[in-house]
Amino acid sequence: MLRAITQILLILLACLSSVSAMAAEYMLYYLGGQSNMDGYGYVSELPREWGGTVDSVMIFQGVQGEDGKAGGGEGIWAPLKPGHGTGFNTDGKTNTLSDRFGPELSFGKFIAELNPNKNIAIIKYSRGGTSLLEGASGYGNWEPDSELEGGINQYDHALMTFRNALLHRDIDQDGEVDTLTPAGIVWMQGEADAYDNPVAARAYRDNLKRMMDLFRAALHSDDLPVVIGRIIDSGRDEDGLLMDYSPIVQQAQIDYTAADRCATLVDIGDKLNWSDDWHYGTEDYLRLGKAFAKAAGNLATECLVDQDTIEKPKN
Repeated sequence: MLRAITQILLILLACLSSVSAMAAEYMLYYLGGQSNMDGYGYVSELPREWGGTVDSVMIFQGVQGEDGKAGGGEGIWAPLKPGHGTGFNTDGKTNTLSDRFGPELSFGKFIAELNPNKNIAIIKYSRGGTSLLEGASGYGNWEPDSELEGGINQYDHALMTFRNALLHRDIDQDGEVDTLTPAGIVWMQGEADAYDNPVAARAYRDNLKRMMDLFRAALHSDDLPVVIGRIIDSGRDEDGLLMDYSPIVQQAQIDYTAADRCATLVDIGDKLNWSDDWHYGTEDYLRLGKAFAKAAGNLATECLVDQDTIEKPKN
């Protein structure tokens, strides 16, 4: 816990500075999780109207890092457009867009439409196959008290993404210092904890609450709206469940959001156009992002009261 608290405090200290009267203001959302947040929709299958940039929306996507290794979280701010799905890469100076996209695309478009007089900023960090419980997945974990050699995991890479994103004083490069007001967290994860580890599944509710509480702290708001995407089982296994413990994790998601007045569950149903056993189809990601935006908008009025503003730190 000490490691996690120290990192969060460092982020908060780095993010606080004087407010500029000329600052452009952005509503800030964090999008995180595992592969269905990464996104497996095909850019080539998008309707024509989705081909350009999304007006008034900037995105900072942190490069994925491995557990036990430094380097995750590098990125740059750029206008939102298709290509921020699996296979996206960045060296911190140039983004390499992929041929895939995730829920960030329609989320950005529709959250901007819900807030026509606001600018939108998205910080995205996710990594496919990752679990909340350490040891439940071979792809990495988000455990804040991880005892991995090197002491670095997905939680650390996400915090480094926050730090790197907030170090930029002018995210739209218009010559004015920008301010970011935290507006919500969108979390699409849980498949790894539901797959084949009963301990991970049964611990999921507590681990999810702890993770969201820590992200809220990092973004300086205890009541920051949290939107949770319900995991969906493709059923592509002999017993009808690809993830043996998906009902347990699904119930944990219901229980968590029911107990938190500033959290809600998004459920787009079980009838999807699967691209494979684990990942949704192109149209499903568009529906998912739109549902996330609607849910975030519904939570905003109740929960975003006297919200603190995060300003860019001084260099």
